[in-house]
Amino acid sequence: MQKQPRDGEHLSNGISFNTSGTKHHNHAPWKKAAASLSLVLLGSGMTMAGGYLAGNHQKVSQSASNLAVSPVNAAPPLPAATDPNFVTEVVQRVGPAVVRINSSRTVRTQIPEEFNDPFFRRFFGSQLPIPRERQVQRGTGSGFIISKDGRILTNAHVVDGADRVTVVLKDGRSLQGKVLGKDELTDVAVVKVQADNLPTVAIGNSEQLQPGQWAIAIGNPLGLDNTVTTGIISATGRTSNQIGAPDKRVEFIQTDAAINPGNSGGPLLNARGEVIGMNTAIIQGAQGIGFAIPISTAQRISNQLISTGKAQHPYIGIQMVGLTPELKQNINSDPNSGLSVDEDRGVLVVRVMPNSPAAKAGLRAGDVIQKLNGQPVTDASSIQRAVDNSQVGGDVRLELRRNGQSVNVAVRPGTFPTEVQ
Repeated sequence: MQKQPRDGEHLSNGISFNTSGTKHHNHAPWKKAAASLSLVLLGSGMTMAGGYLAGNHQKVSQSASNLAVSPVNAAPPLPAATDPNFVTEVVQRVGPAVVRINSSRTVRTQIPEEFNDPFFRRFFGSQLPIPRERQVQRGTGSGFIISKDGRILTNAHVVDGADRVTVVLKDGRSLQGKVLGKDELTDVAVVKVQADNLPTVAIGNSEQLQPGQWAIAIGNPLGLDNTVTTGIISATGRTSNQIGAPDKRVEFIQTDAAINPGNSGGPLLNARGEVIGMNTAIIQGAQGIGFAIPISTAQRISNQLISTGKAQHPYIGIQMVGLTPELKQNINSDPNSGLSVDEDRGVLVVRVMPNSPAAKAGLRAGDVIQKLNGQPVTDASSIQRAVDNSQVGGDVRLELRRNGQSVNVAVRPGTFPTEVQ
């Protein structure tokens, strides 16, 4: 059973978690109440009729016949200096490399054993439910081709548990797909089809994105193939906790380009038609708020999936929170916090996970991390990024303040565990 950190804290890789409903209720005043957001992952997710609700994992229908389509915010007007045909040119160039991914799986169903009792059969006869041993569940998502020989990026939840994956190209061809690998922590998957000379996308730079830049989404929402929507980059660096998906290890791009169930796995493009992200989620009931995985993250994970079939996530094993003078005052004034802090700036280690790389290196709750690999740090996200970019078995050098003293510690990241004690 995975034990989650307290609100606003980060678990060794910088993922924030909510803890509503847990058995322990230590309401220190420095904790922030997490927003209760219902996040829909946009692909089939093998619900076969809908996406996922992040946080509570309830399934929602994404069948076009029973999805209520709400009005969406109109795209902003084109500035006078912009070529009014630039979106058309992007779509004509990139559209052929965007695909529909149909996935299916077979599940076994059972009726209660009591219904097979002769007593019930005698009195209820044909009114009893007829057992169906097998049922095929289906779903649809999007993807984009990254190599001429048929490698395709999509979301992990689009192909999760699939027995059969079919890729439909814009020209109408339908090809059998094979899942080379998938990674639930980042929601990235790679599918391979047998083909040559396929159209491919151009990869852009998601590290330099700025709010206000153009964003173009192409995908297959609600079963409507080759749908194009436009908007802007609304924000970058949205943490998993901020958007209500604490089980993910991604800093998301936020966009107001209209995104709906079925867009999952499709590309988010810049004005030059380069892929800057992979559309993955929306907040249920909201308008003009969608989220994409930065293409830098998708590339890093997909390269591992292509090479080895799985992704490794470096892990050091701490819960942490960015330190401010106000937080310091709240912690020191709360006798139940169990911590005493002397510093005003840095990243506070709230808890060290037992038997983790951090524990083995000697980190303690109450340590304040001020530098990582020689670079100053002021927030937990910067540590998350540094750990993500490190190597399992490598070294991460931390400069700490502990009880008013400077301490240097070298932590050797391990592989992110499937279960955290």
